[in-house]
Amino acid sequence: MKNLLSLISLLIISLNINAQKSKKTAELPPKPLQNSKLKIPLTAESWDYKTGSVEFSEYKGVPAIKIQTNDGYAILKNQIFSNGILEFDLEPQDAGFGSFYFRRENEQETELVYLRGRAGNLTAMDAIQYAPMIKGINLWDVLPHYQGPANIKKGEWNHIKLVVSGRQMLVYLNDTNPTLVVPRLEGNTTQGGLAFEGKVYISNLVIRPNENEGLSPKEGWDPSFNDPRYIRTWQMSPPLPLPKGREVFAEELPNKETVWQTILAERRGLINLTRVYGRSESRRVVWLKVNLKTVAEQKRKIDLGFSDEVWIFLNGRMTYVDKNLYLQGMRKKPDGRISTDNCSFELNLKAGDNELLIGIANDFYGWGIIARMDTLEGITTE
Repeated sequence: MKNLLSLISLLIISLNINAQKSKKTAELPPKPLQNSKLKIPLTAESWDYKTGSVEFSEYKGVPAIKIQTNDGYAILKNQIFSNGILEFDLEPQDAGFGSFYFRRENEQETELVYLRGRAGNLTAMDAIQYAPMIKGINLWDVLPHYQGPANIKKGEWNHIKLVVSGRQMLVYLNDTNPTLVVPRLEGNTTQGGLAFEGKVYISNLVIRPNENEGLSPKEGWDPSFNDPRYIRTWQMSPPLPLPKGREVFAEELPNKETVWQTILAERRGLINLTRVYGRSESRRVVWLKVNLKTVAEQKRKIDLGFSDEVWIFLNGRMTYVDKNLYLQGMRKKPDGRISTDNCSFELNLKAGDNELLIGIANDFYGWGIIARMDTLEGITTE
C-alpha cells in the first residue's frame, strides 16, 4: 500500500511538471520562419514613393511598379532585410539607370546594385555594378572591380536574383551562373529596407529571408593579400577648402601645427577618404604622409590610383602632379575610376628618411588613393 501511494505521488508530480512545461512552451512567442517565401505586394499602400513619378498597375499581365522618371523612387514599407535571397523582374524603359537598394538605413547609408543603359551590349565592362552609399556618396568610382558585363534585355523582363550572406553577395541576371561576385559588401549597414529608383518596370518581387544557397557569410580573400608592395599605412590631415582652379604649392605644405591621424588601407590597398570624410559640396584637399626609410640611395617606381587630383612632394620638393577628372574629360584609365593603372612615376630616394606627401583634392563622388611601389625591398614605411 505504501509503495502504491509513493507511485501515485510520483505520477502526480510528473504530471504537474509536464503541465508547467507545456504552459511555458505555450507562452513563448512563435519563432520567425527562417526560410519563408515572402511575395511582396506591388500596390501603392505598401510603398512610399515620389508623388507623380510612380504608377502601380498591371504590365504585361502581371502587377508591376512603373517608375516614370530617372529620379523617381519606390521604398518598401515595414520590411527589414539583412540576409537572404532577393528576386525580382526588371524591364528598363530607356538607356538610363535602374537601381535597387538593400540594407537601406537611409539615403546616406545603403547597399546598392544598379544597371546602366547597356542593353544588348555583352562586352560593356560597366553594365552592372555593386556600390555602397557611404555618408551620402556612391562609391562607384573607387570600387571599379565590382562592375562588369551583363546580359540585359531591352523590351523584356530581366530576372535578377541577389544572394546576400553576411559580408558576401552573388548577383544573377538572366543566368544560372553569377553575373557579379562580391566577396565583400563594403557598406556600413548590415540590415535595412529595400527600394527601387530609375525609369524601370518592376514585378514579381520575392524575399526568402536567411536563405544563402551555401554562400559563406565571411568576406572573401583580398586579391592584394599576398602583395607586399602596397603602402597600407599613412598619416592623414583634416580636409581643407581648396577653391576650384587653385593649385597646391610647396609654400602650402603641412607644418608642425598640422594634426595627423593614422589611416589604414582597405581591400586592394585603397585609402578610402570617403569613409572618413564623406560628402563635400565644394573642393577640398587632404594631405597623406608616409616616411620611406631606405638603406641606400635608390630610384623606385610607384603606381598610383587616385581620385580626383594629386600633388606629390618628396622631401619638400614637388615631384608629380596629375588629374583624374571625370566630368572635364580628363579621365584616367579605366574610365575615371581609381586604379593603379591611373599613373606611375619615379621617386629618387636618398639613403635614410624620405618624407612622401600627397595632397589629394576632390569634389566629385568618392576619393582616395592606391599606392603600390615596384618593390619595397630595402625600404621600411613608417
